Amino acid sequence: MSTEAENDRVRWLTPGVRGIGLASLLSDLGHEVPTALLPSFLTSTLGAPAAALGLIEGIADGVAGAAKFAGGALADDPLRRRTVAVGGYTATAVLSSLIGLAMTVWQLAVLRIGAWLARGIRGPARNALLADVTSPGTYGRAYGFERMMDNLGAVGGPLLALALVAAIGIRSAILVSGVFGLAAAGSIVYAIRHIERPVDRQRRPIRIHVRPLLRGRLGRLWVPVAAFEAGNLATTLLILRATELLTPDAGLESATRTALLLYALHNIVASVVSIPAGRTADRWGYPPVLGLGFLSGLVAYMLFGLAAAHSVVLAVAFIAAGLTIGLVETAENGAVADAAPDDLRGSAFGLLAAIQSFGNLVASGIAGLLWTLVSPRAAFLFAAAGMAVAVISILAMGGFKPRVSREA
Repeated sequence: MSTEAENDRVRWLTPGVRGIGLASLLSDLGHEVPTALLPSFLTSTLGAPAAALGLIEGIADGVAGAAKFAGGALADDPLRRRTVAVGGYTATAVLSSLIGLAMTVWQLAVLRIGAWLARGIRGPARNALLADVTSPGTYGRAYGFERMMDNLGAVGGPLLALALVAAIGIRSAILVSGVFGLAAAGSIVYAIRHIERPVDRQRRPIRIHVRPLLRGRLGRLWVPVAAFEAGNLATTLLILRATELLTPDAGLESATRTALLLYALHNIVASVVSIPAGRTADRWGYPPVLGLGFLSGLVAYMLFGLAAAHSVVLAVAFIAAGLTIGLVETAENGAVADAAPDDLRGSAFGLLAAIQSFGNLVASGIAGLLWTLVSPRAAFLFAAAGMAVAVISILAMGGFKPRVSREA
């Protein structure tokens, strides 16, 4: 490795960035285990109908979306964001693992909703802390690294769940998953120890800020982001589409297995592309990376909507969707960190998270209705239209060069 390349690596991959990235990996490994096992645990072990799963997950996702917005106001205070991050990771780990002890559906529901509430609150604090441990001009790479680790956790979590269930059973597997979540909290503590404490130790009042976030570069960013999120479908719909297309020729069991392998490929692609996406954003700005991600999403949804039942075509569609996630999530986080006022960075990440959560809810809800009332093709063409609007919006946005690192 050349001296220049090595210096570039050292400048952004700090101990704090590594600690937060490791926390994302460990946390995903932890909460993906109960998530993967929840359908079977709820229906087979507790004897609840499948409708209960949809209700619990819908409420949990809605609560998490609201908590992300509120968590942004908490994260504006540099001191408070440390406490919120550690507490959020710890609470998520404990509540998620305690699902393994649930004896009734209502107990499971309370624990799941509580875990997602804590997970929502901690998100803006974690993202604000990541900006604290790096510097302008390197945000893209730092957030790309965090997204890479998070996506790797999404790949490994279901595999870990399968291994744990085979070894110790479903209840014990859910309980043991808390170890990974608590290790994630420890990684956040490690990262915080590498952040210089602010000179002003006085706590700031908690206030919800929206209007200041709608101005300047940051204000222009919300339009393409909202357009993208309003067309960004839940990955479960991608898996369902692949399963339905492949079942007539391959049979349900084989089609399901192939669809899950394609989903794993999707997450691997998202992981691999995250750091290159961040590096490109640091050098050329965020709109090109966002635009490429939106365009990739347009291609993916067109393929899902119009493709025949062919595994190769579906593989291309899943790869395009994975590229979209790796490019867009990295660039969204980096752009918000770069454009937000330093004293409102937590609120900016809270607003981003709220747009992501409720946009995805709207997108998946409308697509689900179109799927049922019209056809799956109509659902994916609706999503493709959202991607097209996002592409047009980012082209109209104009320049958005990142700030120059003070350490460069």
